Amino acid sequence: MTLFLLLLLPFLGSLLTVFLPTRARTVLAGTAGAVAAATAAWVIALFPQVRDGGVIRQTLAWVPSLGIDLVLRLDGFAWMFAVIVAVIGVLVCLYARYYMSPDDPVARFYALFLAFMGAMLGVVLSGNLVQLVVFWELTSLVSFLLIGYWHHRTDAQRGARMALIVTGSGGLCLLAGVILLGEIAGSFDLDAVLAAGDRIRAHALYPLTLVLILLGAFTKSAQFPFHFWLPRAMAAPTPVSAYLHSATMVKAGVFLLARFWPVLSGTELWFWLVGGTGAVTLVLGAYTAMFQHDLKRLLAYSTISHLGLITLLFGLNSPLAAVAGVFHIINHATFKASLFMAAGIVDHETGTRDIRRLNGLIKVMPRTGVLALVATGAMAGVPLLNGFLSKEMFFAETVFLSAQPSVGWVLPVLAMVAAIFAVVYSLRFGYDIFFGELSTDLPREPEEAPRWMRVPVQFLVLICLIVGIVPAISIGPSLAAAARPVVGGVLPEYSLAVWHGFSLPLVMSVVAVVGGVAGYFWLRAQQARGRLQNAPIVSRFDGHRLFERALLGVTRGARALLRVASTQRLQPQLFVVIATALVLAVLAVRTVPLEWGDRARLPPSHPFVLLWIIGMVCAIGAASMAKYHRLVATTLMGGAGLVTCLTFAWFSAPDLALTQIVVEVVTTTLLLLGLRWMPMRNQQQPDRIGWKDRTRRGRDLLLAVLGGSGLAALSFALLTRPAPNSISPFFLDRALPDGGGTNVVNVMLVDFRALDTLGEITVLGAVALTVYALLRRFRPSPESVAQPQQQRAVSADRDPDLMPPSRDEDAGGYLLVPAVIARLLLPLGLLVAAHFFLRGHNEPGGGFVAGLIVAITLLLQYLVSGTRWVEARTGLRPARWIAVGLLLAAATGLGAVVLGYPFLTTHSLHMNLPWLGEVHLPSATFFDLGVLAVVVGATLLILIALAHQSIRGHRKPAAPMTEAR
Repeated sequence: MTLFLLLLLPFLGSLLTVFLPTRARTVLAGTAGAVAAATAAWVIALFPQVRDGGVIRQTLAWVPSLGIDLVLRLDGFAWMFAVIVAVIGVLVCLYARYYMSPDDPVARFYALFLAFMGAMLGVVLSGNLVQLVVFWELTSLVSFLLIGYWHHRTDAQRGARMALIVTGSGGLCLLAGVILLGEIAGSFDLDAVLAAGDRIRAHALYPLTLVLILLGAFTKSAQFPFHFWLPRAMAAPTPVSAYLHSATMVKAGVFLLARFWPVLSGTELWFWLVGGTGAVTLVLGAYTAMFQHDLKRLLAYSTISHLGLITLLFGLNSPLAAVAGVFHIINHATFKASLFMAAGIVDHETGTRDIRRLNGLIKVMPRTGVLALVATGAMAGVPLLNGFLSKEMFFAETVFLSAQPSVGWVLPVLAMVAAIFAVVYSLRFGYDIFFGELSTDLPREPEEAPRWMRVPVQFLVLICLIVGIVPAISIGPSLAAAARPVVGGVLPEYSLAVWHGFSLPLVMSVVAVVGGVAGYFWLRAQQARGRLQNAPIVSRFDGHRLFERALLGVTRGARALLRVASTQRLQPQLFVVIATALVLAVLAVRTVPLEWGDRARLPPSHPFVLLWIIGMVCAIGAASMAKYHRLVATTLMGGAGLVTCLTFAWFSAPDLALTQIVVEVVTTTLLLLGLRWMPMRNQQQPDRIGWKDRTRRGRDLLLAVLGGSGLAALSFALLTRPAPNSISPFFLDRALPDGGGTNVVNVMLVDFRALDTLGEITVLGAVALTVYALLRRFRPSPESVAQPQQQRAVSADRDPDLMPPSRDEDAGGYLLVPAVIARLLLPLGLLVAAHFFLRGHNEPGGGFVAGLIVAITLLLQYLVSGTRWVEARTGLRPARWIAVGLLLAAATGLGAVVLGYPFLTTHSLHMNLPWLGEVHLPSATFFDLGVLAVVVGATLLILIALAHQSIRGHRKPAAPMTEAR
């Protein structure tokens, strides 16, 4: 379980930081840094097991019937990425301690940071394709929160939204491609897919699969034409940029290309799509970076260019180029992360990132200046630095590539041009801001950064120097271990020597440096004359502008469609839904005729017929009285629900009957609270029904009769025919031996179909929180709610709907039941709930029913005593009930995983206790307890929030709920 514990460590650290003081920067940085350091040490210690092509693989059953398991797989390439993620994570934790302001909510930053680290490790370590996509999308979600960390800023909001839309859309394409890839390979297991390369490339669906997977990779790694999101993500704090946008998240796309290189490469389609996209991105990013005036935007476009270089190397269909691509992933992570941190130090100490305002900083920031200049040299490809080595390998691959004649000379030219541009923007970053006369009009007086803020930059710059001077000793073993899985296990011959003699790649490097220096001074002269402030030609084709226009077009189209096909009124929406279902049912009957079966009919039961006559009278009465007497209509609806409850009991479905009766109580309460929002009827003028209303009512009546008759016919057809393929025998036979309970319904909910139940309570909790959030912001207009008390006094005696408020004006309770009796009912109600909960596994009951009983009992306290009385004496916080319930249900499932069983597998414990005898305790009890907590929290959160809004509609707003304070 080593890898699983390694993967959980950052997530546990993220959870821990949530409970620490939000502005205790030192404590938070120390905690997060310790978690990241432990992760890094753990990963580094595993190197001997993967050094010579070894693979560490650990599996936990997840959905065995679908061939989907939780698989963690660590080979040399995954090890290299994990080291980058963990080691740079440690450095960023230390750096952020000094960068983040004391006024920032630092706990949220470190919690999200560690969560992203865990998500990125999940991508790297995934041995199952579906699992990889899940973590892939998790990185997009957490990066959205990190980019928008300063959510009060408009640029952060827009940058986060753009990054989420682009990378999230690419993730959906990746999911589709992964599904096709798994179908072609016959398995979603990564080892099986990597072994099926020939079959995949020869399959008819290979082109479609390749395009979908490449869309996922290109959007994540900001490749053309999806590159525009990365510069806008620079609104994030610099520690986020140094981690996500240089070393980890943007590398996920090229990680995917390298991971699937043995499977998808080697074809003309791969060469043109991957190589062509990488070449365009390489030149476009470098060209645009030369004209940027913001330090972070310059680094962002240079990152786009270097990612294009890596993509191009993987697209050349050459094992040696793939090795060079892996090498440049390592080198780029080190020098680019250090440059982002250096840019953050300059911004932190001067108050600006505008290159045009920064000059001569090396005079007041000598240590930071030296570090930044060395990292800039590595980015430009200066000899004796690590960037020079991978650039030399890149030049060699473009020169000696065996391809079409046009490609043979175009590719070296593009590589040379991009290298010249790289020298130009590197000089703009290094020379412009550190040399010349010291700036005097800066927002802050610059000074050297704190020592420990420079330590992460020093460490990374030292790596750049060591790798550049002694590459074979320092990086050779790690590079070989990382590149071996990418190229399929057999490494090509390559040399990491600093000097290879005079060669064409060396000449290209010299020309790039000389041409870059000349181009820099020419560009500087032009900008001094007020020219070339923006990138010519390219600035006219702004991907950001196209994205915003496309988003605006989609939004307008959706609104237009909504105006045509929808309405804000509930009644027409329900009519469309029911009518559509009825039409689809009729079409289905044409394919599968609705015929009666030959099962023996039972004679009609007169009490049952009478019962349903009462139910029909209640239903018709509720529909008739809805316009005239709302309280009577609500009571009649409750009568129809009670008839349904008795019907379930009649047909030996006590679980459904129990659920129905408590749901009816909650629903009736909801409707009573909703009556406050209804406009008061004018008692002076009788209601007049026009021909339009009569037509609408006739149409609705016809639809109701057709829908009800259809459902009755369908039920009769099903009840009169045998069910040879019924799944009931399976559950009846396996409930006790496999689930440990005789109540089949409850065993299904908490064991056989527990994953469905977990999803349902998750949705229930999300809906409750959404309703609460909406109601907090909603203020009903005076026309949409009942009139104030003094205006209703005349009609209150004639309209029982409009009940007077209680004496508890602050709380807004209703004296429907004497408070003393209601409080005495509290322990009794909780006892009844405990009874139904504890017997639920073997007798009718369970967590859902018990939760509703608890909610009703507590709701009664709210009604008679008000929210302040209840919250002051119970400390009840419904939102926390939801959170605790979901965590408890998920922890029950993870407990089975820890023991080596599939998620949510039930285990039973039998104990002999004094006086009680043998006690049977299934693990599903804790899952059911989570269901109870979610039901209680969601029910109370919705109803109490609605009650507060009802009070606001007719008098001074009540006190907000505890969560709102």
